[in-house]
Amino acid sequence: MGNPPPAPWRRAAVVAALMLAAFTFNTTENLPVGLLSLMADDLGVSLTAVGALVTGYGLTVAVVSLPLAHATRSIPRRYLLAGLLGVLAVGCWASTLATASYGLLLAARVATALAQALFWAVMGPVAVGLFAPERRGRVIGLLSVGGSLATVLGVPAGTWLGGHGGWRAPFAVLGVLALVSLLVVAAVLPTSRPRESHAAYGAAPDRRRFLVVLATTALSVTGAFTGWTYVVAFLDEVSGFGEDAVSAVLFAFGVAGLAGVTLTGPLLDRFPRATLCVPVAAQTAALLGLYAGGSDQVTAVALLMLLGASVGPVFMATQSQVLRVAPGRTETALAANSAAFNVGVAAGALLGGGLLPLAGLRGTFLAGALLTAGALTVLTWPAPKPATAPARSR
Repeated sequence: MGNPPPAPWRRAAVVAALMLAAFTFNTTENLPVGLLSLMADDLGVSLTAVGALVTGYGLTVAVVSLPLAHATRSIPRRYLLAGLLGVLAVGCWASTLATASYGLLLAARVATALAQALFWAVMGPVAVGLFAPERRGRVIGLLSVGGSLATVLGVPAGTWLGGHGGWRAPFAVLGVLALVSLLVVAAVLPTSRPRESHAAYGAAPDRRRFLVVLATTALSVTGAFTGWTYVVAFLDEVSGFGEDAVSAVLFAFGVAGLAGVTLTGPLLDRFPRATLCVPVAAQTAALLGLYAGGSDQVTAVALLMLLGASVGPVFMATQSQVLRVAPGRTETALAANSAAFNVGVAAGALLGGGLLPLAGLRGTFLAGALLTAGALTVLTWPAPKPATAPARSR
């Protein structure tokens, strides 16, 4: 007989702590983008070296997600999550040391990336397992809101704080947020074996559908980042926005992304296929529209907001789908989806960089649209009908 579910306030506290942790991890990952010059000047390294702190972070997550998920599959999630959040806190605080060199900062980033790779694999099953199976999508939606707030609030606020209090200050705050998440998880999350939860396995295992979702993640993310990596240059050279206006447009992109995730989350359980197909189609239309009409400023802003409102829901919906169709343990399946996402980020940036001298800034968005259209084709391709045995003659 299974253990009774925790009290509602305990479940709410765990979800809130995991939302805060997702916000902290995502902000930590991307914060150096907003502090490039400050960090480079203080550490005495190039902008490229600081940029590698972000690129290397994503690649680490992509490479280690699956092996770590498999190696830790039997550890009680209360202890595992507490340990991961402890690594996040220490990694953030190590960055604040006045004597921290680039090498120490790089080591702290690698350790934090290892923790994040495993966090994304186990966070969903832990939170979903606290609720009834029919609420899986809504819980994933809430967790995605926490991660999306990093783009809209975390990175801009960290950039502002870094400009006024030094680049180490926002990392100190992030360490405190990680500690708060750790204390709540350690105090409230029940201690149970992962396989005891209904969320440990897919609700409707389907290996073919699982592979379709992975392909959708990889193709759509590669498509998005083929253009998005160079969006600042696009807004400047193609759309004609000034530096201050670019910041406002990117903020609008983030707000649209948060709105998309917030509105889509409650629909994941009722419309599992539509909540994935519609955002992928919208992303295709947005990228293609930017290629064709991005020189008009009003059109460019509208299409970038459409892109923001679709990119976040795509990944959220793939995570929800993975929890539904995972052919084995869900944490391993989610780790594979996270790896596909991070591979897509790196591949998109590399592809866009290769196309830039050949096809220009517009061409990167056209290539992104074609890749995303490929994801939509894979997603909507009809499943093969099972072969029927020939009738026997009498």
